[in-house]
Formats: sequence, C-alpha cells, structure tokens
Amino acid sequence: MAGLSDATILPTVAATRPARRNEDRVIETSIPSRLDNLRWSGFHTRVVVALGITWILDGLEVTLAGTLSGALKESPALQFTNFEVGFSNSAYLAGAVLGALGFGWLTDRIGRKKLFFITLALYLTATAATALSWGLASYALFRFLTGAGIGGEYTAINSTIQELVPARYRGWTDLVINGSFWVGAAMGAVSAIVLLDPHLIGPDLGWRLAYLTGACLGLVVFVMRMWIPESPRWLMIHGYPEQAHAIVEEIERSVIGQVQDPHAFPKIKLRMRDHTPLREVVRTLFVTYRQRSLVGLTLMIAQAFFYNAIFFTFALVLTDFYGIAADQIGWYILPFAAGNFLGPLLLGRLFDTLGRRAMITLTYGASGVLLALSGYLFSIGALSAQAQTIAWMVIFFFASAAASAAYLTVSENFPLEVRALAIAVFYAVGTGIGGVVGPALFGALIDTGSRNSVFAGYLLGSGLMVAAAVIAWRYAVAAERRALESVARPLAFVE
Repeated sequence: MAGLSDATILPTVAATRPARRNEDRVIETSIPSRLDNLRWSGFHTRVVVALGITWILDGLEVTLAGTLSGALKESPALQFTNFEVGFSNSAYLAGAVLGALGFGWLTDRIGRKKLFFITLALYLTATAATALSWGLASYALFRFLTGAGIGGEYTAINSTIQELVPARYRGWTDLVINGSFWVGAAMGAVSAIVLLDPHLIGPDLGWRLAYLTGACLGLVVFVMRMWIPESPRWLMIHGYPEQAHAIVEEIERSVIGQVQDPHAFPKIKLRMRDHTPLREVVRTLFVTYRQRSLVGLTLMIAQAFFYNAIFFTFALVLTDFYGIAADQIGWYILPFAAGNFLGPLLLGRLFDTLGRRAMITLTYGASGVLLALSGYLFSIGALSAQAQTIAWMVIFFFASAAASAAYLTVSENFPLEVRALAIAVFYAVGTGIGGVVGPALFGALIDTGSRNSVFAGYLLGSGLMVAAAVIAWRYAVAAERRALESVARPLAFVE
C-alpha cells in the first residue's frame, strides 16, 4: 500500500483506525524531514494567506475598537464613558483568553483543521451581532464572544503554520503573518474614516456598519480554508499515519512535481496516542520545560501590556490630549499601522540569520527604551499630534517584531502534542495579566486628564519590555533553522 515504505507501523494498523485502540503501536516516519526539505512554493503561500488572514481580522477588530471609541461615546444609543470603552475592550481580550484556552485544548485533541471552522464561525456570528448592540451589556458580551473566536484562531493557526512551513523559513514567515495584523489595522482605519464621516453616515449607524465589514471579510476566509489540509505531524502521532503520508505526497507533488524518496531522509519513531492528558501537559510545560515557559510567559505578558494598553487607548490620547476629532482618528492610524507592518517584514529574516535570541533582545529592548523617551516628551507637552504619531510609528516598528517573536517562541519551543495548548496558556496568561488590565488601566489614567499619569503607565510598559529583553538574552532558545522535532522532541518519541 502506498506510504508504508515511509510511514511504517509496527505492527501494522489500518490507516483509518484511531490511536485510542493502538497506543502501544509505534510509527517510523520521515514526514517531518520531508516537509522541512521542501522549498517555498505556491502551496506555502496559499496556506499563509488562508490561515494568516486571522491576524488581519484581529487587526481590523482591534483597530475598529480603538478608532470607534469616540463614536461609541457620541452614539445616541450607547453614550459610553472612557471607562466603559476600556471595559468593553477588556471584555474582548477576556474572551480571547478563555477562547484560546478552551479551543487550544480542543486543537491538540481533535485536530487543527476542525478548529479552523469552529472558531471562524464564532467570530463571524459575534462580530455581526456586535453591530446590533443596544447597550453596554450587549456590546461587551458580543465583544467577549468575538474575542473568544479570535483567541481560538490563534492556537489552531499558529500550530498549523509552524507544522507546515519548512524550518529555514519559519521565523520570517511567523513574524510576517503576525505582522499582517496591521494590514487589518489599516483596513479598519480606512473603514472608520469613511463610516464615521458625519456628512455621509449618521452617528449611530457608522460604527455598526464598521463591524459588519469584519463579518463580511470573515465569510471570504471561510471559503478559502476549505482546501487547507490537516497537519501531517498531528495526524501521524494521533493514529492516522497513512492519511498523513498521503497529504505529504500531495504537497510534494504540488511543490516539486514528484514525491520525494522517503528513504533519503532520516526517520523518527513515535508511539501513537489518542490525546495527551492534562497532567502530562502541566508537567511538560512547568517541569520539563520550565525555563522555556519562563521566557514565553515573560515575552507574552510584556508585549500584551505594551500593545493592548497603548493601542486600545490610542484614539483616546489623540482626542483628549490633542483635540483630534473622532472622525479623523483613522488618518493617524495609517502611518502607525505602516510602521507596525514594516517592522516584521524588514526585520523578520534576521530572526532566521542572526538568530532568535539576539533579535528578541534587540526588538524588546529598543521598544522599551523608545517608549520611555517618547513618554517623557509627551508628559512635558513637547509633541504635537503628528510628532506623537511618528514617535509611535518608530517605536512599534520594533515592538511589532518583538510581539510577533513572542508568538514564534511559544509555538516552536514545545512538543507537538502540547503545542496548541502551550500557545493558548501563554497567550491567555500574558493577555490576561498584560492585556485585560492594560486598556482599563490606561482608560482610567487618561480620564484623570494628567499627562504625568499617562506617562507613568508608559514607564510601566517600558519596564516590562526591557525586563523581557534581559530574560530573553539569558534564556531564549536558538531555534533558528532547526526542525521542530529537534527544538522540542515529541512526547511520543521512541528511542
């Protein structure tokens, strides 16, 4: 039968029979080596576009939340205060935290592909419902559910991309995909410019149409994902080796026009399993790989606070301290988004050449120092609205690459069996501590009307980034250009 020369099972087991009945069976395969040996191709580009568009959706959502804050305050139906704007944004992040944990567990248990559609369907439904909000409770609830969908997307998508992209492209690809968040941010900014123009659309209709924009984009993504395969790496461990082998053969034909000789690549032995018990997940993350967990947790907390605290209140700073009209905020988002996207795009390849540790340290450290400097200039009133925007653009050129590197770190530093849940745990803890608290804290600081109070918040974010840079320099793993199985050996590995 095709594939048995590569995916050899000892003893033989039917391809469609799940590992639950065969947890004593061992598979010998070269699938990881064959996937890593492929050159970049149209297949990889299509995977990146279909899956990576999640970050565009998130960028759209977050930007809409930021640029619409003025409109939500002016809406006849909602009439939000600054605190209520911050509270609603925190609800979105809280949903992302819980969604990441729940869907992350399911991603490792039932597969990557199924979760693509479950999480996207939740996002579509909740985003459309947000447009129908009638008060604080309904708006916050629908934002919570939207966040849950996006949080679940992060775990399934990051896992799959890591497992399908060849090792030598993994760093740059991951950074650019995460940086594409800012393509969505630009889309959200442009949408807000048009939809918040009082001469075109009424004050209580524009923000509702803005959210429907995200739902429409999600429908397009749903169709694009129909042909994305399940991760062969996940399949081979979970009892479907011949399906995994068939998918790899199809990928090889699309990339190089023929099937690679499986005997030309090193094989690994894996004991098939149905799932990984939570007890083993906890032991793996916090005992076996506790040093890596420290690094991942630190990076995620620092970037989550830094990003969410500043970006969710971006519009409030411009309106309250610089007097910028709510319908003009989108113009200030565009250069900010450009800096954020160009950072990963231009710096990303250095993570595969100079290495993870050096570049993580550089980007985190530079972000923290520059934020402290610009925060001081803001506190003494030395910056105009335009100068403030340019300062943020420079800061987040580095910070965007740093934040993307945090997701790269937690998604490649742990074994395949716990990868999605590891991403979920660190995303959830980092976002829960840094992200949920940040917007509410900064909303309260802005409400004081004191530049010095806001500066204190900036110093807190700066300190977290510098501390993360120090820890990364000391403990980060040099994972560049290495196969995932060599960075973190699968729990199912057999000597």
